This record gives sequence, structure tokens and C-alpha cells, in this order.
Amino acid sequence: MIVLAATFCLGFLSHPKTNNMNLGAFSMSLSVKDLKASQEFYENLGFTVFGGGLEKRYLIMKNGNALIGLFQGMFKGNIITFNPGWDENAKEVAEFKDIREIQKYLKSKAVKLTTEADETTKGPASIFLSDPDGNVILLDQHR
Repeated sequence: MIVLAATFCLGFLSHPKTNNMNLGAFSMSLSVKDLKASQEFYENLGFTVFGGGLEKRYLIMKNGNALIGLFQGMFKGNIITFNPGWDENAKEVAEFKDIREIQKYLKSKAVKLTTEADETTKGPASIFLSDPDGNVILLDQHR
């Protein structure tokens, strides 16, 4: 047992460190057909409305640290979303990587971006990319 624990610790400690890029709050943005029906479904799973509104055609719902956005008629497919500068409670975090810094980092790693932020601007901006399986990822900075 001690040998197993030591082997695990040595393997863990000797594993090369990765460049951990904090992308901000994580959520899934779901394209839904019937916003009210989706709201009721996710409420039955323990989610509560955190933002948006039926009249706005979108709801942000929360269950613990889990966030989902329900969007009716706004886009096709589902989107993995990150919000630099926010935590999971939509509160501003003091220190964060600006989306333009994240964009430069991704480009340095040869990650293909679908849309890019204007690097001559400051403040709110977004970028889109897709993973190797075609899953759309949105990095959306609100401040």
C-alpha cells in the first residue's frame, strides 16, 4: 500500500506542469425549442432562475456551481461558454486574463478561431472556436 501511494505521488509530482489558462465562469448555452418547458424541466433537476427572463427569450439557471443558459431562437446548436472576468455567480473577479490575451495565447498554440476579438480595443469582446469534434466554444468577456 505504501509503495502504491509513493508511486502515485512521484508520478503526480513528476508530471509536467501545464500552462493553466483560467477562462472564467463555465456554462452550457442550450438552444431550446420551448423556453417555458425547458425551464420547468431544469427546475425539476434542482436548477433555479439566476438571470434573463421569459420575455427576453433566455434564462440563465444555476444549481450549485453549475450554470446553464437556455436560449430560444437565438442560435442553432449548443455552445460551451466561458466568461473571462466573472465567477459562477456573475461577480467580477479582481484578476483575470483579458480575452485578447487569451486570443493571443490560443493563436500561439495554433488553435483556429472562428471569430476573433479586435486586439486594438479594450473591454467587452468575444471569440468563437470549435473543438476537433465541431463543438462550438464561446469566450464572452462582459467587461
